[in-house]
Amino acid sequence: MKQEIVLAKKITVGLITVLILGAMLCFGIFPKKTFSDNENRTLAEIPEFQWASLKDGSYMKALSTYASDHFPFRDAFMTLKSETEKLSGCGEINGVYLSEDGFLIERFPEPLHSDKVITQFNKLSDKVTTKARFYTMLVPTAVTAYNDKLPAGAPDRGDLRQLAVKKHIETSLSGKIQIVDCWPALKAEAGRQEKNGVTKEREPSRLSQRIMADPSQAPLYYRTDHHWTTHGAYTAYPELAKAMGFTPLPEKDFRHTVVSEDFHGTIYSKLNDTMVPGDPITIYEDPEAKLTVRYMDTKESSSSLYERSYLKKKDKYSMFLNNLHPLIEIDNAAAGTDRELVLIKDSYANSMVPFLVRHFKRIYVFDTRYYKFGPGSFINEHPEVSDVLLLYNMNTIDTDLGIGGIY
Repeated sequence: MKQEIVLAKKITVGLITVLILGAMLCFGIFPKKTFSDNENRTLAEIPEFQWASLKDGSYMKALSTYASDHFPFRDAFMTLKSETEKLSGCGEINGVYLSEDGFLIERFPEPLHSDKVITQFNKLSDKVTTKARFYTMLVPTAVTAYNDKLPAGAPDRGDLRQLAVKKHIETSLSGKIQIVDCWPALKAEAGRQEKNGVTKEREPSRLSQRIMADPSQAPLYYRTDHHWTTHGAYTAYPELAKAMGFTPLPEKDFRHTVVSEDFHGTIYSKLNDTMVPGDPITIYEDPEAKLTVRYMDTKESSSSLYERSYLKKKDKYSMFLNNLHPLIEIDNAAAGTDRELVLIKDSYANSMVPFLVRHFKRIYVFDTRYYKFGPGSFINEHPEVSDVLLLYNMNTIDTDLGIGGIY
């Protein structure tokens, strides 16, 4: 009996040793990628050795991140881990709640930089000396709008924390910045969808058919991504129209098209759960618009707000406004107004732009993570700008590197 136990232990140790050596060998010989298509992010580079970084621990931390990013068969292990945790009854994996109706909803982390956001917004409004009117729209994430879908016992209900941060930011802004509150409209629409069972349909092709028949059948947020859908943005659009003094178009007046049924977004990438079905992506187009969209960094020009080549890639959301650009100029020759808008934003605003082009002759879209000259100076140099909109979602506003450069 003892010999059998000893033999079993030797076999176990041998198998573990082979697995470790095999993993080390694969790690050494497998080519290293610089970008993960699945996670849509740049992978860590091997850190440069320095005695100072070794002493303060940053070198070992960076080395650990590098090893984690380039671990052999990393995606397959992420899938196995997610499936195992789901089978064990976990309601949260890697900061993602496994919620009702198949929604993967990110936890809202404790905010750290709300005061910096307030300071930067106020500095921008103070710097601008023209007569431009200022507005801000802070958009809740799915953890608030779809709070009732969170698993029972979720330690962070999300909605109360987000609401507290929102109120703190809004009450601390200067009187020059008008608040546009889209939260009641989104909560009301979420309630309507829940009552009517709108979000129960999970099969992408059947959901697409329902959306094509009625665009309000689309969820407010993607199941696998942190963004709101185009219908979610439309739900907030009338609130913006009310504040800015124009009449919103009915949703049925836009030409809506389901352009993809297999979108797997950023939250999916955190789990890499291959059992999760994709999301439909719907685009809205104003049939009367005559657009010229200019990307100032690449000097490219288009007549569409969408770059459909991204539909062949993992990062399908980048179809909206052709991914990342420091400054985009959008002209609508059919706008019938002289109003011009400066839009300072994160990627949530990309789904709002299709509704705004009817109401402004020109829209300047700034991504201040990459625009290095300050929109404040730009606005002062363009007195024809009538309106300035700051549009961010509550999750990324706290970590958006562009906040430091908005004025």
